[in-house]
Amino acid sequence: MMGVLENYILHLADNQLILGQRLAEWCGHGPVLEEDIALSNFALDNIGQATLLYKRVAEIEGAGKSEDDYAFLRSEREYFNFLAMELPNGDYAFTIARQYLFAEFYALYLSELTKSKDTFLAEYAVKSLKEVKYHVQHARDWVLRMGDGTEESHYRIQQAVNHIWNFTGEWFMDFETDLELMQSGVVPTNSKLLPEWQNEVQKTCLEATVVMPVSGWMHSGGRNGKHTEYMGHLLTPMQYLQRAHPNSKW
Repeated sequence: MMGVLENYILHLADNQLILGQRLAEWCGHGPVLEEDIALSNFALDNIGQATLLYKRVAEIEGAGKSEDDYAFLRSEREYFNFLAMELPNGDYAFTIARQYLFAEFYALYLSELTKSKDTFLAEYAVKSLKEVKYHVQHARDWVLRMGDGTEESHYRIQQAVNHIWNFTGEWFMDFETDLELMQSGVVPTNSKLLPEWQNEVQKTCLEATVVMPVSGWMHSGGRNGKHTEYMGHLLTPMQYLQRAHPNSKW
């Protein structure tokens, strides 16, 4: 049975893998060539981070698994990513809204994780934070551009923020399975990150002339393996080749 630390690291890895998979879907479909390349690079950042984390889980478990086993050979209920990561890309505004809001959260999270008593997690945070800070900058620039742009672009980014908002609450929940790690200083207490995140998002919304939604009921479940209807559809093409030709080398 997987331990508390392995389960938590798996959760971090799943967030990066699933978001990376969604961003990769923009390859060849970006609104302009530069953005097509940018999102593809961000997807590689996410998947690279996931690879590091899956390798660490494999080391701790010692069951002879590789990162590919965790990425491709688990069922839907065995993934622990936040629900927002698996939502369809929608239009470019929705992708940017999700990218901005999550990147702001993850930058704050990684900043705290650099203080972890777990050496691997602290080093992972230092390395990944450099990439995520650029994700914040890029997505924020687009929020500002759309929000303070044309009537159509403003409408789209406002609708996108409204749509994703009720999925952000899960990021700041302190799950019972993680309390031991939080109390021992291994991982941050997510709920403590909320005020600073709200402050940063509020500043961006004001500058972009976007109305920051009022928080209410929030979707949750992904951290515990309960997903939206979209998760299975995402995993099917992602896992097909590995499942159809197991242990293949190419």
